[in-house]
Amino acid sequence: QLQLVESGGGLVQPGGSLNLSCAASEKTGTLSVMGWYRQAPGKQRELVARILNRSLTDYTESVKGRFIISRDRAKNTVHLQMNSLEPEDTAVYYCNVRDGAREFWGQGTQVTVSS
Repeated sequence: QLQLVESGGGLVQPGGSLNLSCAASEKTGTLSVMGWYRQAPGKQRELVARILNRSLTDYTESVKGRFIISRDRAKNTVHLQMNSLEPEDTAVYYCNVRDGAREFWGQGTQVTVSS
């Protein structure tokens, strides 16, 4: 069973930056998609960004131009560089892997944007 371990969450002031990392316990398939979702209190979980490879990425509209997703296949990791953070970005961020019919989730890491 593939496991995902996230790190990098925390408290940051508006306008600040955070970098989230997620490490998979085993190598994923060539066509696997790694991504980040988030869930704010009282809201549904939503896609933030996902990546197949460097030229195939997808971002939710509200983070375009501020967040950058990247992937290191050799290390089985995915990263989310979050810049110009806003209070509306406050949520639990979850790492996700889709590999064929299989889907895996991390335990979540809290990101709080507040002054």
